[in-house]
Amino acid sequence: MRPEPGGCCCRRPLRANGCVKNGELRNGYVRSSTATAAAAGQIHHVTENGGLYKRPFNEVFEETPMLVAVLTYVGYGVLTLFGYLRDFLRHWRIEKCHHATEREEQKDFVSLYQDFENFYTRNLYMRIRDNWNRPICSVPGARVDIMERKSHDYNWSFKYTGNIIKGVINMGSYNYLGFARNTGSCQEAAAEVLKEYGAGVCSTRQEIGNLDKHEELEKLVARFLGVEAAMTYGMGFATNSMNIPALVGKGCLILSDELNHASLVLGARLSGATIRIFKHNNMQSLEKLLKDAIVYGQPRTRRPWKKILILVEGIYSMEGSIVRLPEVIALKKKYKAYLYLDEAHSIGALGPSGRGVVDYFGLDPEDVDVMMGTFTKSFGAAGGYIGGKKELIDYLRTHSHSAVYATSMSPPVMEQIITSMKCIMGQDGTSLGSAFGREMLKRNIGVVVVGFPATPIIESRARFCLSAAHTKEILDTALKEIDEVGDLLQLKYSRRRLVPLLDRPFDETTYEETED
Repeated sequence: MRPEPGGCCCRRPLRANGCVKNGELRNGYVRSSTATAAAAGQIHHVTENGGLYKRPFNEVFEETPMLVAVLTYVGYGVLTLFGYLRDFLRHWRIEKCHHATEREEQKDFVSLYQDFENFYTRNLYMRIRDNWNRPICSVPGARVDIMERKSHDYNWSFKYTGNIIKGVINMGSYNYLGFARNTGSCQEAAAEVLKEYGAGVCSTRQEIGNLDKHEELEKLVARFLGVEAAMTYGMGFATNSMNIPALVGKGCLILSDELNHASLVLGARLSGATIRIFKHNNMQSLEKLLKDAIVYGQPRTRRPWKKILILVEGIYSMEGSIVRLPEVIALKKKYKAYLYLDEAHSIGALGPSGRGVVDYFGLDPEDVDVMMGTFTKSFGAAGGYIGGKKELIDYLRTHSHSAVYATSMSPPVMEQIITSMKCIMGQDGTSLGSAFGREMLKRNIGVVVVGFPATPIIESRARFCLSAAHTKEILDTALKEIDEVGDLLQLKYSRRRLVPLLDRPFDETTYEETED
């Protein structure tokens, strides 16, 4: 899947969105219309400012089968009805009430706790709560140790048994490159810095919390990303939620992918800018919004937008899909918009040099106005960063809430990042670069189960996170157990025949197009 640098071999006339007018190019690449080309499996691609793909880039995701969707909604409906019945019993004290309630003297006030999210939590989420917040008592490596717990009140509370479940295969941590461990060069370097600097800084960067380690880390991050400057933050979530409001505000327009992370969504809402959503990874949907923004301007006044900011992620963790970055950049340049790229899951783990989705597609980092990422995944640490032009970083140093008010990053954490990043860059002398959840835990495999409201009701899923620390034997074991649990719980809904990725035919219905 890794694209290689090269020139363009396609000379067909293009639409503005990179699609050949006769329909042979869809979502970034062209199907050859000749029989000989089809027989040979040849695919032509468009380079700069159009399709931009030098190799096939075809991501296909199945939709939930209709029967499964209907049964899921029916099941939620039944549970909702029983939930209202139980709330009625709790109101008349027939059933014990475990959840937070309003105080008697505040019963006439506007409700603080009793909303629909709370209804979902107490009546539906509690049934499967044991799948989350499992306490581990080891390093989040290829295998983890989990503290055993039991509930005697239907998951309202848990009691620890004192037993430890040893050697659970870890398919749930973001430890993509295996740097989160208690041995090795990262641990040794962090331990030395802990002795010298201590654990905390106890001040902000603008006061007395700016260490030489902060300066070293930011210079290293900028060099790693290939940008002029970078700034680091102590929390990845706040890197998005607190910096987007510093970049856009009232009179600005944000175009956000419908599957963007909650931190991007919160940052957009806090900014006060107008937000419009485009279909996931759908360039036709994005271009239509861009066209409308240019043509119509702001509502009522019809004045031009002060700024148009496109928010996308490098890898969407819930889907596993990769942003169609070459096409996004082409649209961004055409309509003079700004691009904010969140590389939380792609940085370090994607691309020939581990520099993320920009590196994966062989693009110029300068084409991305704001490069954001976190250190919590591939680097086995904590915090986040923003990279870009020096003017951008200088502006954020004085206008970002995370920079002005937040405590500086811990020195041992910084050293963990520095050491692991140097390892990825080769500068250290090396080249190291619900029911399902319950059943998997019974087989000593820990997975992350994700459901509503984090996903749509009919798109709950189990998310598997691979790490460089996993061996082939571990993964073979995990695949075998996943297969067995899938059969046991009858979760294998896919009706597609398994086809090698590069041999898969193009599915024109994969991305819905908007015809102008």
